[in-house]
Amino acid sequence: MSALDDDWRAGLDEVDATLIDEYQSGFPIEERPFQAVGNALGVTEDDALERVRTLRERGVFRRFGAVLNPPVIGSSTLAAVQAPDDRFDDVADVVNEYRQVNHNYRRDHPWNMWFVVTAGSREKRDDILAEIEARTGCAVLVLPMLTDYYIDLEFPVVNEDRFARESLTETAVSATRISEDATGNLTPLEAALLVEIQDGFPLSNTPYRDVAEAVDAPVGEVIAAVERLLDDGCIKRIGCVVNHIVTGFDANCMVVWDVPDEQLDDHGTAVGSLPYVTLCYHRPRRPEQDWSYNLFTMIHGREPDAVDEKIDELAADHLPFTHERLYSTETLKQTGARYDELVASAEAADGDVDS
Repeated sequence: MSALDDDWRAGLDEVDATLIDEYQSGFPIEERPFQAVGNALGVTEDDALERVRTLRERGVFRRFGAVLNPPVIGSSTLAAVQAPDDRFDDVADVVNEYRQVNHNYRRDHPWNMWFVVTAGSREKRDDILAEIEARTGCAVLVLPMLTDYYIDLEFPVVNEDRFARESLTETAVSATRISEDATGNLTPLEAALLVEIQDGFPLSNTPYRDVAEAVDAPVGEVIAAVERLLDDGCIKRIGCVVNHIVTGFDANCMVVWDVPDEQLDDHGTAVGSLPYVTLCYHRPRRPEQDWSYNLFTMIHGREPDAVDEKIDELAADHLPFTHERLYSTETLKQTGARYDELVASAEAADGDVDS
């Protein structure tokens, strides 16, 4: 653990703390957003920008910009394999080779490698999964998201909370159905825009103008497109994306539950509203692969014991069903989903971005 990890708050003042905890979403969508943020914080535009840049350089922020929503934009799925111990690294190398694989974790379970594949179409996604299966010799457990009850890793970190949102009381939820055939219905400008911003916005006084120049479009049209993508759910939020590992939230557990199907929505929305549940969603059972679980939850924390206590509480008070705890033991790959294919599909349908 680095010195920053040991004392990542060193040198932070109230303005920094506000940027970290209150600007993970809701960053102004206007030509000079740092001017508006600076005014709200009582600092200059340049100071607000420099603080965000410094926090990113220190690793507190992963990036500044949009958090995209892969299942809405393209066809996305969680998948897992049972990689033999003596070939684990080789299997991981094959999986990570695909740019459409944006997350890959080792978990303490017979299904020991869990990764996310996001592609421009369901057909492309399934081709990648078939290739991984053929190249590794490992059967792939394919678990697309069917219902999103609550998914958001936005929570305050400038605190001493032992687990995520310990200081909060409730979160808003809804049962949102997810299609495996989602393509986002993007215009050429929107597709080009998503590719341009997938790794973050430029850290400048005029990030939207910089993006507009990069995609060769008027800044007003880019701002309107960002607002539209946010309203449509292709963009989940815009702000400073916190690095939860650096800020101490490195204890996390994916818990899978065997919930009666007729009770799934009731339990999914109820559990998703619990502040300590950071992710809650429905995925299919795969009985032919001895996978009987249909509800997934995640809990993030700074202390493994605190995470275990909340899972115990979840099982005792809310989900009295068979479950398994899959602890993450190693990060094998962690990047943003890639959206390059969407530009080609949108342009093929609608012509050039300038048309």
